[in-house]
Amino acid sequence: MQYRQLGRTDRKVSLITLGTMTWGQQNTEAEAHSQLDLAVERGINLIDVAEMYPVPPMPETQGLSERYLGTWLKKSGWRGRLLIATKCTGPARKPHNPRHIRGGVNNLDRRGLTDALHGSLERLQLDHVDLYQLHWPDRSVNSFGQLGYQHVADEETVAIDETLTVLSEFVRAGKIGHIGLSNETAWGVGQFLRAAERHGLERVVSIQNPYNLLNRSFEINLAEFAHREQVGLLAYSPLAFGMLSGKYLNGARPAAGRLTLFERFQRYNSPEAFSATADYVALATEHGLDPAQMALAFVNSRPFVSSNIIGATTLDQLRSNIDSTQLQLSEAVIAGIEAIHKRQPNPAP
Repeated sequence: MQYRQLGRTDRKVSLITLGTMTWGQQNTEAEAHSQLDLAVERGINLIDVAEMYPVPPMPETQGLSERYLGTWLKKSGWRGRLLIATKCTGPARKPHNPRHIRGGVNNLDRRGLTDALHGSLERLQLDHVDLYQLHWPDRSVNSFGQLGYQHVADEETVAIDETLTVLSEFVRAGKIGHIGLSNETAWGVGQFLRAAERHGLERVVSIQNPYNLLNRSFEINLAEFAHREQVGLLAYSPLAFGMLSGKYLNGARPAAGRLTLFERFQRYNSPEAFSATADYVALATEHGLDPAQMALAFVNSRPFVSSNIIGATTLDQLRSNIDSTQLQLSEAVIAGIEAIHKRQPNPAP
C-alpha cells in the first residue's frame, strides 16, 4: 500500500480509503466487519463513514454505518493504528437532501455541529475522530450532479467563519483531529482558507468530492487548490457507482447493483455515460486490463488525490479494488483515456 500526506499535517493516509455507505443497507454488520479485517490486512489506514450513512438515506437505517464501525473497533483493538473520518450532514435545501436526521435541523452552526459530532462519537464508541468533514455546504451549491449555478437570493446560511470557529474549538478540545470539506466548490474552499488565516483558526486539510473517468470536473478549478494549498482530494465514486466496471453495459442489470436496486441514483445512468463507459471498457480490454482496476488506477495516479475512497459489497470486489494500487497505467492507456475524455468530457458531472 502507498501512503500520501494528509494536507499539511504530519499524518499519512493510505492511497485507498475504505468507504462504508453500503453498510446497513446492502451489507450486514458481519460483512462490514469482514471488509474491515481485509482492509486492515492490506494496509488501509483510513475509514470513511458519515452520520447519514447508509445510502440511500432512510430513518430506519440512519447511523448504522457508524455503529458497525464502532462495534468492530471495540472488538478489534485497531483504533490506535487507524484514522477514522466521518461527516456532518448539511441542511436539507434540496429535494434529495435527507430531512430525518437530527429532526431536520442541520445547519452548520454551533448547535448543529455539536449535536452531530456527539451523535457520531456515541455511535462510533469513540472520544474523538481523526477527520471531521462537512458533508455538503450550508449554502445552496451545485452538487450531486446538478448543473448550472443558480444563485439563491437572501438565503439564510451560517457564515463560514462561524462554522470554522466551532470546528476549531472541537480540534482544541481534542474531539476531532482535523477538518475536511465535502461536495464543496472552489469558492468555498477559498473562503475556509481565508477564514483560517484571518482569524487564526484551523486549516482544512482535505476535500471529499466525486472524481472518476465520467466526472473529471474537479480538475477544472479545484485541482489547483488541492495542489497549491495542499487540500488534497479524497475521491469518492471512483467507479461511478460501479458503472465503470462495465457491468451495466448492453442493458445488463445485475441484481445486486446499486443502479438496479435504487432509482435514486441517476447521476451516472444517462446515454452519454453509457457511451463513454463503453469506450473506456473497450480501451481496457484492448490492453488486457480489468476495466474497474483501470478506472481506479487512473484516479490513484493523479497527484492532487490524497486517497481514493472505494466501496464494495463483496470481499472479492474489495480485493480487486485494492489491487488497483499495483497497476501503473502505460502511456498508451493514458493517451487512450485522454482521447476518450476529449471526445466526451465529463458525461456525468
